[in-house]
Amino acid sequence: MRVLGPGILFASTCIGVSHLVQSTRAGAMAGFGLVWAVVAANAAKYPFFEFGSRYASITGESLIEGYRSLGKGASWMYLVLSLATCFFVAAAVGLVTAAFLDHLLGISAWAGQPSTPWVAAVLFVASTLLLLWGKFDTLDKLIKVLAALLVVSTVAAVSMAVASPPEPNPEVLAARLDEWRTFTPSLGFLIALMGWMPTAVDLSTWNSIWTLERIKSSGYRPTLRETLREFNFGFLVSAVLALGFLTLGALLMHRTGETLPDSSAGFAAGIVGLYAKQFGAWSGPVMGLAAFSAMLGTCLAVLDGYGRSLSRAWAAARHTEATRRTESWALILVAAGGLGIVLQFAGQIKLLVDIATTLSFVVAPVIAWWNLRLVTRNAFDEAGRPGPVLRAWAWAGLAFLTLFTGVYLVWLATG
Repeated sequence: MRVLGPGILFASTCIGVSHLVQSTRAGAMAGFGLVWAVVAANAAKYPFFEFGSRYASITGESLIEGYRSLGKGASWMYLVLSLATCFFVAAAVGLVTAAFLDHLLGISAWAGQPSTPWVAAVLFVASTLLLLWGKFDTLDKLIKVLAALLVVSTVAAVSMAVASPPEPNPEVLAARLDEWRTFTPSLGFLIALMGWMPTAVDLSTWNSIWTLERIKSSGYRPTLRETLREFNFGFLVSAVLALGFLTLGALLMHRTGETLPDSSAGFAAGIVGLYAKQFGAWSGPVMGLAAFSAMLGTCLAVLDGYGRSLSRAWAAARHTEATRRTESWALILVAAGGLGIVLQFAGQIKLLVDIATTLSFVVAPVIAWWNLRLVTRNAFDEAGRPGPVLRAWAWAGLAFLTLFTGVYLVWLATG
């Protein structure tokens, strides 16, 4: 119990856009045809997230400080990569969170026009003030309880859907198969799906920060084995739930010909509607609240995580110490930039999500290589280095990420 925390935070962060949105879309579009991509992305990225916990446990510092030891250029490059992705990541998470809040409260329906971008503006301001104030412990605990409700409900809904799936529509299935065979931007969606599956590789730095924060708050320094066992539990929960959401999309949408709307509020209604189909109409408001709570937890984690990581990256690049003041300014910067992008992509929630997740996938090989280098070099404690199996696994994962990134960039360049 003294170790529990970082792995749960990791799982909570994952159960957001990648699961609620991308996994469900994958199931709705291709049935079970993209299960391999979900499994492969989780497997390929696992070592690099594990290395974040491993490095922090052994050295007592985060990966960001570790990058500084690889050379000044690495620190500046990490800062540039973070700035290149953070605004789109924050925007995607914020817009999806606002969409669930909009649907839950019926704001767009009441106003008679799409209001999700303005809901997002209120959400960003409130979240930023809450994080700056630093008094969100009670809210955070409540969110985790409601997010736990979402997890339990998802498992139950998947079990019911598998036990008694809806009757397939042969014409719809045939049309879906033809669409998939001629789906020209399929590689683009494939990369977007794997970009945050289970989440972005560059967020492995947050994993190392959370490990250190847990040690500080508990006053207990766990062994490496204890740290990794706790992380592995969170990662496993995240991976299983990704397949659960894909199953819901495959059984309840792909087989029946339903699609998720492009509008923000309509998109959220489509997700919540999956639970209403299994549990009844009464469950709509309950699951809407649970989905919003899970997304709110992700939104707070993303804003807080980028505030901390950008502050540490700026300090690491300049060989100084991160301060609370720089964290606050970094938080405000990310929130303001994310909100600006939300207003630009007001009615294009799926497009914004795809851009954010694709950017994360493209920068993944660089971060993955740095993480692997940090825990295998001679300067790292030999007792804490990964064994030959995990090391081979990491090299295979790096090759997978690099290959798909290269193929995607070539495909993009050639139109």
